[in-house]
Order: sequence, then structure tokens, then C-alpha cells
Amino acid sequence: MTLVRTGLLVLGGILAVSGAELTTRPTTFTKDVAPILQAKCQECHRKGSMAPMSLMTYEETRPWAKAIKERVLTRQMPPWHLDKTVGIQKFQNDISLSDEQIATIARWVDAGAPMGDAKDMPAPREFPSYDGWQLAKQFGQPDLVLKSDSYTMPAHGQDAWFKPLTSVPLTEPRWVRAVEMRPGTPAGRRMMHHVLAYLQQEEPDKQADDFNVGPGLLMEWAVNKNYDTYRPNTGKLLLPGAHIWWELHLHAVGEEIRDHAELAVYLYPKGQEPKYRTRLMIFNATAVANGEAILDIAPNSVSETEAFHVLKQPARLENYQPHMHLRGKAMAMEAILPDGTRRTLSYVDHFNFNWMTNYIYADDAAPVLPKGTVLHIKAWHDNTAANKNNPDPNQWVGWGDRTVDEMAHAWVNVTYISEEDYQQWLAKEKEKSRQAPAERASR
Repeated sequence: MTLVRTGLLVLGGILAVSGAELTTRPTTFTKDVAPILQAKCQECHRKGSMAPMSLMTYEETRPWAKAIKERVLTRQMPPWHLDKTVGIQKFQNDISLSDEQIATIARWVDAGAPMGDAKDMPAPREFPSYDGWQLAKQFGQPDLVLKSDSYTMPAHGQDAWFKPLTSVPLTEPRWVRAVEMRPGTPAGRRMMHHVLAYLQQEEPDKQADDFNVGPGLLMEWAVNKNYDTYRPNTGKLLLPGAHIWWELHLHAVGEEIRDHAELAVYLYPKGQEPKYRTRLMIFNATAVANGEAILDIAPNSVSETEAFHVLKQPARLENYQPHMHLRGKAMAMEAILPDGTRRTLSYVDHFNFNWMTNYIYADDAAPVLPKGTVLHIKAWHDNTAANKNNPDPNQWVGWGDRTVDEMAHAWVNVTYISEEDYQQWLAKEKEKSRQAPAERASR
């Protein structure tokens, strides 16, 4: 697989704006920049949220103008670390800036970051309080809110993993159409690295399950990953007697904090059963022996690891979320089709441990793959001094749960479909391909 590194090469061609292209109207905050910040930045950059500064007003934004320009030019912000030159590029949750938006911010800063006419300022965005759920806009209030036990993390000390069990209060099978997770308080967000919610339940007849993978993971929370929604006619199945087995990865932040995790569950109406069952799968980018991932990164080196996973049934991949730690550099997901065709699905070329971004494919872009497809997951780790996040480039690094250890896998929601469904989808795609030339010719 040939991949081209282009993530940071944006200064030369993309942002070279000729004089003829520039409008005679000056670029201002109120007219040009504020709408960009509202659409792409203020979800985090507001008081009480995770970002270190608020960008809600001109007065709050102006002192950071040069820093903002530098971060957007290098595509460090917003946190969208996908290579835009390869693979699928249509996502439900795309928060990246367009080349035009980046150029607008750069021109504004270069012009002295003027405010502009106050009458041009858009109405301020309204955000729910912390105790409100983001998905409530779409689905209303959740049907279930499950909470883990609380844990007290001391001000100083080693990372901790807290794994309590919470029962799911259901007396009949119910299908899930969306889930949302968060720390119980804003303070808890500071100490939680990630939270896993494993679904534990007795499958009625596991041997009859064509995919034989069990219920899997219901949800993972990490910075910049807050919820999962399932496409129409798909969902996850909860059974009576189910439990959530939590895994809270906690680290000390200089003050004692006690908190818990919360999971909002949105159910399909009673009696409504989606056709497809989605499962959150882990696809390793390393070899596995005796159930243990093998990862051995030498000091002062950049390593490459890879692994292969065969789809035993046709499937649609709903998202792509790479997971590594401080030395993580890049990760690619490639599909090798049964006929030998290779297709790069997604490539994160400048992974950032601080942002566990989940790339959710748009409905018309989610890859649908035939039985026998091999998913090729390849990861790169940078254990050199050039990696500014590296705690010690002179250490050998292996697989482990601690932040100073490493991991290499992709979280992918997989919806398995029947062979008949796949053939119907394939026929529709072929028809679209036949119609496309005629449509282009008629324009």
C-alpha cells in the first residue's frame, strides 16, 4: 500500500492566494471569522468546556489570533487528523476546515485581526448545560441513563483502572439506536483518559450466530468521542439480565477528584426491531499470540506494525477510530477484496493522542465489503526525540494499558449483512456508475 504524507504540507499550494482572488472587502472577525468559529471550534472553545480558552467573542479570540493561525495552517486544529488526499472523505461528523476557511483565518490575522462591524456578528450559539445530553436534540431524553460507581483519584500517583459492574434494568429484549457517554462532572473529564462500556449478556444461541462474536463493546468514550448513532434499520441488542462492565482509565491531574461515568441509551420503540445488528469491533494493527498483542518498539526508532482480519460475511463499516498512545504516529485501514483489488479506506497521517477522533462515514460513503475481504490495519509509532509527546525516546516500549505503554488498534462499528443484501447493494452501485457518465454529459 502506497501512502503519501501530505497532512502538514498546506502552506505552499493550498494557501497561496493571488491578489486577483482577494476580495476588496477586508476580512473581519464579525463577518468572516466568527461564523467559522461557531461551526467548527466553539463546541470545545467555550467556558466550562475542555479547551483552555474561549473563542465565543472577539474580545476572547483576539489575544490568540497568531496562535490560531499557526494551528489551522498546520491542521492541528480543529482535531481532524485524516489525510485528505486518500481514502473516503465524506463523514457525518467532519469538523475539519476547508482550504478556503483556513485562508480566511490567515488573511484576517495578517490584516491585524480587525473586529469589523458589530452588526455583522452572527447570533451567539446556544449550548446545552453540562447535565444535558447532546443527542437530546435528535432523539429527546434518553430511555436509560446508566452510571458507574464513583472512584476517587488522588492528586498524584500512577494511572488507575476502575472496573465496576452496573446492571441494565430491562425485562425484555430491546434494540439500541444511539448511545452517548460522558464523565459525571466537568472535573472528571480532566482525569479520565477513556471509558469503555463492555456489554455482558447471555446470547440466546451463540452457536447460531453467524458471526459468533458476542455482544461486544457498547460504547467507548474519549476526548472528542461522545456518542454513537446507528444508521436506519441497524442497532445493538440489549437482553434481560445484561450488565455494563466499565473500564475507567484514570490519571492524576494534581488535585483529588471523585467522579463516575454516565451512559445514555436511546432505544427503538417497543416492537420495532431493526434488520441489522451492529457490533463495535477491535481490529488490531499487531500480531496476536495466546490472546496477547505483540508490540516491541525499539528506542529511538520509528516502527511499523500490521495485522490482517478476514470478514466472514459481507459487511458495512460505519466508522474508523485509530487508537494508540503517546508514540502513535499514523494508522491506515485498507480493504483487500477477494479479487485482489486493494482500496485504502482511511488513513490518519498525523495521529494525536490527545484527540481520540472518531471518523463516522457518511451514509452514502460507508464502505460495503464482500465476504472474504481482508481488512489490513497498519500502524506507525514514533519513539524518537522528534516526537514532542514522547516521554522517553531511550525506552523500549511494549503493549500495555498505561499511557506510557503503547497500543495499536482500530475501533470499527461493523454491521454484517446477508449475501443477498450485498448483491442488491452491488447492483445499485453498478447502476449508479452507468448513469454517472450520462449525467455528466448532459450538464
